[in-house]
Amino acid sequence: MKLSASFALMSDLRAAIGVATLPTLKAIWLTPSLIIHPAALSRIFMAAVWAAFAAPTDEGARATKRKLISPHAKGTVLDIGAGLGHSIDYLDRNMVKVYIALEPNVLMHAAIRTRAGAAGFKETDRNLLILQCGAEDTAAIHKKIDGAGLQVDTMLSIMTFCSIPDAQCTIERLVSDVLAPGGQLLCYEHVLSPRADVAWWQHFWTPLWRIAFGGCCLNRPTHLWIEALEDKDGKSVWNQREVWGKDGEPDEHLFWHRVCRFVKCSN
Repeated sequence: MKLSASFALMSDLRAAIGVATLPTLKAIWLTPSLIIHPAALSRIFMAAVWAAFAAPTDEGARATKRKLISPHAKGTVLDIGAGLGHSIDYLDRNMVKVYIALEPNVLMHAAIRTRAGAAGFKETDRNLLILQCGAEDTAAIHKKIDGAGLQVDTMLSIMTFCSIPDAQCTIERLVSDVLAPGGQLLCYEHVLSPRADVAWWQHFWTPLWRIAFGGCCLNRPTHLWIEALEDKDGKSVWNQREVWGKDGEPDEHLFWHRVCRFVKCSN
């Protein structure tokens, strides 16, 4: 692996620190007690980072998202880690009836409402639901969705499983308890590379990267965890599986992406 590729993420790291440090320090100045609440500080930092990074990140993945989301997302869509709601732009309103945004960072909710409203999703019309839960709180997610009289037909994750706590178990519970029988999981994630040299650098950078980017890990084999899911009888939970790569992406990329569409068995 070329040394330049091994250190390519340093520019992103510097940019993130550059755009988010001042807003974070300003928040501490206004509310000094934040210094003893690292989770709250992380949300402030990540809101500033994502305000700067979300649009270019979305642009870089636009072709892939169009192939994944637009033709497949349908019914009630649960967007895990909705961020600023960019996935809404790829939903076909003739196919998607309800949009549920799962976003624990409340600082991003206003942007979600604005983007959702422009696409015709509104809480007053009961076709928009914004949940503050973390993805790991599957019991609360299920309770809120069930209480709204909904079932999840499409579960969507766009570079989110990389940062949720206890990701492997959380994904298993989301699929088992939240995704409806016959429903589909659509995801676009950066994952652990199959190349040993690239994987070494992913493991090397992850401890630092996850501090700066809200727990984001470069070295999770998320697509393999999903594909291996089984029911209580040891049978695959999926009756359809599709996994492919991002067009034009080099093999030695530290952010090695997999695009997945899995359809859950109906019984």
